[in-house]
Amino acid sequence: MTDTTQAPFTARDGYNLALYDWPLSSRAQPRGVVLIVHGLGEHAWRYNELAQQLNDWGFFVRAYDQRGHGDSGGEPGVLPEDDTLLDDLFEVVDDTRRRLAERWNCPLILLGHSMGGLVASAFVQRALAPVDLLVLSSPALDTGLSGLKRGLIGLMMRIAPDKPLGNGLDPDKISHDPKVVEAYRRDRRVHDRISARLARFIDENGPLVVRAAPRWTVPTLLMYAGDDRLVSPAGSEAFAAAAPAQVVHARRFDGLYHEIFNEVGKAPVLSTLRAWLQVHAPATTAPRPAAPGAAATPG
Repeated sequence: MTDTTQAPFTARDGYNLALYDWPLSSRAQPRGVVLIVHGLGEHAWRYNELAQQLNDWGFFVRAYDQRGHGDSGGEPGVLPEDDTLLDDLFEVVDDTRRRLAERWNCPLILLGHSMGGLVASAFVQRALAPVDLLVLSSPALDTGLSGLKRGLIGLMMRIAPDKPLGNGLDPDKISHDPKVVEAYRRDRRVHDRISARLARFIDENGPLVVRAAPRWTVPTLLMYAGDDRLVSPAGSEAFAAAAPAQVVHARRFDGLYHEIFNEVGKAPVLSTLRAWLQVHAPATTAPRPAAPGAAATPG
């Protein structure tokens, strides 16, 4: 089992973001650096099993707890400014590219799940910083909110935009695996909070990503649950239909719930990810030359 390191990462405003690294167990040349962006109410450590699998395939893995989640700073579920999560991701991406991807001259791969998939895809849509590859897992591109709920968000934005309320997500619908559901319910770092500002960010940015799909240029793997009860699959379907087929490879997994990497039937999910990575970030037999000015060691 690969040793995992945790370190604080100080954001521009002084808040701490909990940062996790899963380095390779040997001094082998990484095929790439995968940066995982988790979903609403959860935290990066829930991706430990996926990170270990990516390690086995030859990838260095990094993840972080988003603002207001896990062991990072901020009130649970509260978004201080409209683009706080994107600003945080920019800083982590910049650090990861400089200290890791440039060190080995290998691809930087964003992997986002659910809300993290929205944050990652919005980051790419706005071209905030270079990203080589993008993997989306059940991204929140369509919240499926009713007009009434959008009206309530608008009201809360006027009177209490930062007041955290229950997010309404049903833990029983994250996976068909009862062990996954029970672990989620017992996890002290999981919360069910969301503010109006965060809800608006999710609801408004998903459609913007979908509208940008015809102009998508970053090679992307989109995998989503066909029986998703937490995020509408319609957003992923619309994005896949509009995006260039040579850029975006999409696959729907019928019968799976929202957390496709934690499902009973996750084997085809992992196989799809592995095959796509083999094409876009193939294993090499010799280290690539370091990029000019690359950092000598990660820090």
